Amino acid sequence: MESTIKRGAEVQLEVQSLAFGGRGVAKFDGFVVFVEDALPGQVVTARVIRKRKGYAEARLVAVLQQSPEQITPRCPHFDDCGGCSFQNLDYSAQLKYKRMQVIESMQHIGGFESPPVVESLASPDQFYYRNKMEFSFGDQRWLPRDEIKNASLVKPKNFALGLHARGRFDKILDIDVCYLQSPRSVKILNYVREAVLETGIPPYNTRDHSGFWRHLVIREGKNSGETMVNLVTAGGDGFFPVVEDLARQLTKEFPDLTTIVHNINRRKAQVATGDEERVLFGPGVIKENIGKRIFQISANSFFQTNTNGAQLLYNKVVEFGDFRADEIVYDLYCGAGTISLYISALVQQVIGFEIVEDAVKDAERNCQLNKVSNCKFVTGDLKDTLSMKKWERPTTVVIDPPRAGMHDDVLEKVIALQPAKIVYVSCNPTTFARDVKILCTSHYELKAVQPVDMFPHTAHIEVVGLLTAI
Repeated sequence: MESTIKRGAEVQLEVQSLAFGGRGVAKFDGFVVFVEDALPGQVVTARVIRKRKGYAEARLVAVLQQSPEQITPRCPHFDDCGGCSFQNLDYSAQLKYKRMQVIESMQHIGGFESPPVVESLASPDQFYYRNKMEFSFGDQRWLPRDEIKNASLVKPKNFALGLHARGRFDKILDIDVCYLQSPRSVKILNYVREAVLETGIPPYNTRDHSGFWRHLVIREGKNSGETMVNLVTAGGDGFFPVVEDLARQLTKEFPDLTTIVHNINRRKAQVATGDEERVLFGPGVIKENIGKRIFQISANSFFQTNTNGAQLLYNKVVEFGDFRADEIVYDLYCGAGTISLYISALVQQVIGFEIVEDAVKDAERNCQLNKVSNCKFVTGDLKDTLSMKKWERPTTVVIDPPRAGMHDDVLEKVIALQPAKIVYVSCNPTTFARDVKILCTSHYELKAVQPVDMFPHTAHIEVVGLLTAI
């Protein structure tokens, strides 16, 4: 029976769990209601903002009863900032609900009645775990509640450097503390904010595309100790000497910086990368260690954001792969070759496949850096390259696709290869469940699913799955 719940109505709900994506899940007369910013165990008043077939979406109005799993968030910006979603939820509870989300995805999307999902692996670090942070400049500063109440707190409203305000793409929250990267990173952030403000050059405006400053990206080698500062701006070539002067100031204030680069993004897309890059100080790259391997990271390279979590993830790939010294392994969507290099000493050869040409160049460079000779990288679309008969058929295929998962054609190509094992790494349990369902209708059996928490205090969860041929 269709629920009597109506759009605009305020209803009292008891939140039961967290859905994939982080919304609280409640029921009203048996009808599912998703509530933004609500925690399991809370009793809340929520306003229905949208009603769909089979469910409704609601916005939190008031918390009537707190959750027993709720804790005080460590960060003073938590209520306003979009960087973290669940600093107010006990970490063991975060792991529990993330595992439940994986199970529900496997059941509802994958059709597995009792999926073999084990307990979530915790991130080695709950705070300061990120090796990369993208901070945004903006000319619409989000006004925190305490500032609205206190008229004596005077800051310019048309300048901000920080993170997007919670739920807002157009407002930037100035932050002077953050527990995601490192205290030193925050010192760099605060220094750059004051230095840029003194230049009088305005931030980029996403509406009329005027202004100059766009992003500050800080990359840290958690194990190597190296640091990169990447200043991303719009065109405005006449302002480039100002960027160079800022770089000189940074090297004096932070003499242990490894490199400073300037990326120029002349496009309208608000992304923290550039079509042109100038190296202002140092080599233009930093190095990082995962296990025994060294990786060179440029400003626009992809690299797992949680360094120590990545080693945990890759160790699970090694465990599930149970690799032999005589086997050929295919690494699909290999990126800069991090997994390929990590497992290379355990097998005869790794062949990595990647569509992004720059990523393949990074992979080849990393092989040279580590003196690894048994990895080969193939550039091109997997729909085409997997059909080539140039390489020996693999015993094991490692798959680490983007959030959208695998294209149907690629799934067919993988099945046609008939590997004895498939190790599937995913940052999206829903597309993982969809793809594994197809593989398991084609002579494969799902043996294990391991959730790995790479992003504490957020809704994200990685999974590693093991499939074997029947």
